[in-house]
Amino acid sequence: MSAEGALARLIRSAPSRAAAAEAEACELCAAPVAEAHPHLYDTADADVRCVCRPCSVLFAGDGAGEGRYRLVPRRRLRLPPVDTAVLGVPVGLVFFVPRSDGTVTAQGPSPAGAMRWEVDAAAWQRLAAACPPLAGMTRDVEALLVNTARGSEQHWIVPVDDCFRMVALVRREWRGLSGGGRVWPAVERFFAELTEQR
Repeated sequence: MSAEGALARLIRSAPSRAAAAEAEACELCAAPVAEAHPHLYDTADADVRCVCRPCSVLFAGDGAGEGRYRLVPRRRLRLPPVDTAVLGVPVGLVFFVPRSDGTVTAQGPSPAGAMRWEVDAAAWQRLAAACPPLAGMTRDVEALLVNTARGSEQHWIVPVDDCFRMVALVRREWRGLSGGGRVWPAVERFFAELTEQR
């Protein structure tokens, strides 16, 4: 075998190896997953795991995992404006997640990742009474996503993985102390691309 032949094979195989390294895999069985794939929320680590469709079936309803893993739903519901000021969170780009233990957390994206606060549970209950779709959210895996920054009025119930995508987007696009010129157009595009799913 010549050196030229080995080099040619190496050059030809480099893109396929790079693509294989970048391809996502199920975090349970290691099978490749499609670009649009289900997610599990790991309640112990407060993180989202990629899974293939066959593995996701195991966690439907009260399936496997003894409550540690919750299947993230796909529902997205656009809401009329919700008065989240009563929750006492002083930022305009934030998401609220009711938890299985009765607490409610608020998280806002920042250049360093998500900032997190605990919200008064009684205030959340009053807000949910005034906006019934909030009372029907699936705990731990659905969030009220709010964008009132820079004159926006966006209120959605979304899967938590959408919120994590938004946090990653802000972190990726943020420049300097004020965010720079890329972050807010990217946030606007993110919300413009949200579509309702029932």
